[in-house]
Amino acid sequence: MISPAATAARDSWLEAEKALKGNSDNTLKAYFADVTEFLAFMSEHKGAQQGLAPLSKLTVSDMRAWMARMRTGDAGPRTLARKLSAVKGFFRWLAEREGFDPTAVLSTRAPKFQKKLPRPLAPDAAKAVIETVEFQTREGWQGARDIAVVTLLYGCGLRISEALGLNADAHPLPDVLRIVGKGNKERLVPVIPAARDAVADYVRQAPFPMEPERPLFIGARGGRLNARHIQGVMQNVRMQLGLPASATPHAMRHSFATHLLEAGGDLRAIQELLGHASLSTTQAYTAVDTARLMEVYNRTHPKA
Repeated sequence: MISPAATAARDSWLEAEKALKGNSDNTLKAYFADVTEFLAFMSEHKGAQQGLAPLSKLTVSDMRAWMARMRTGDAGPRTLARKLSAVKGFFRWLAEREGFDPTAVLSTRAPKFQKKLPRPLAPDAAKAVIETVEFQTREGWQGARDIAVVTLLYGCGLRISEALGLNADAHPLPDVLRIVGKGNKERLVPVIPAARDAVADYVRQAPFPMEPERPLFIGARGGRLNARHIQGVMQNVRMQLGLPASATPHAMRHSFATHLLEAGGDLRAIQELLGHASLSTTQAYTAVDTARLMEVYNRTHPKA
């Protein structure tokens, strides 16, 4: 059992995270689960509910015990690093509020893990995906809708949540689209003619009125289209085209960034287009570009 004081502190921290940093609901749910799990473990580990005073006195040994428990479960290095990050964030906030030294918690080292590189599609594969999407639904207007969504992912680098979050007043798409992404961060995204035309073609066929406050992309019953539908469409498409399991909706956004970089795009500009808060996130695409270059070198150079 978690003490009422610890529960209240956790909830206050999550409210602060949402208000000050604009974290998404999914991020807050993950934080809630991770910190709750940690607090429950400490109560079990210590044999009593851990209020704020006991939590302020956690030791390095306590943290090692928690890490060991996580390792014996299903938590891999990446998951454990995420959990530790959430716990550290909570304790950093709690220590500032309650006035104690959180060094024992904050000094805990996350396990090392190999960061996964983005796995984009080749340009011809990305084109084939868009050409195949419309054949995954029976209704013509639904095929046009799915083409429009996937074209926005690849042609404008939108996240699937950003594309499906558009309302009907976004049509007709302007030359530059204002997108509110993660952390309520706004960015301006140029709209290529192919994306504008795909959306316009869908709107012409849609059987529902495009009223300003209604979703732009609608499901069969008139509500906002669910991301799971597009994920299912991509699953069917990759099976038909023989593409790997990494060919997801998000891979279309990865492909957008990688193909821009391969064509000589500026890394800072690509960072702004993607809405990455940190350049280090965008730099993952330079590793992809280098990896492809080395693959070509090893395959073709006489001395490789």
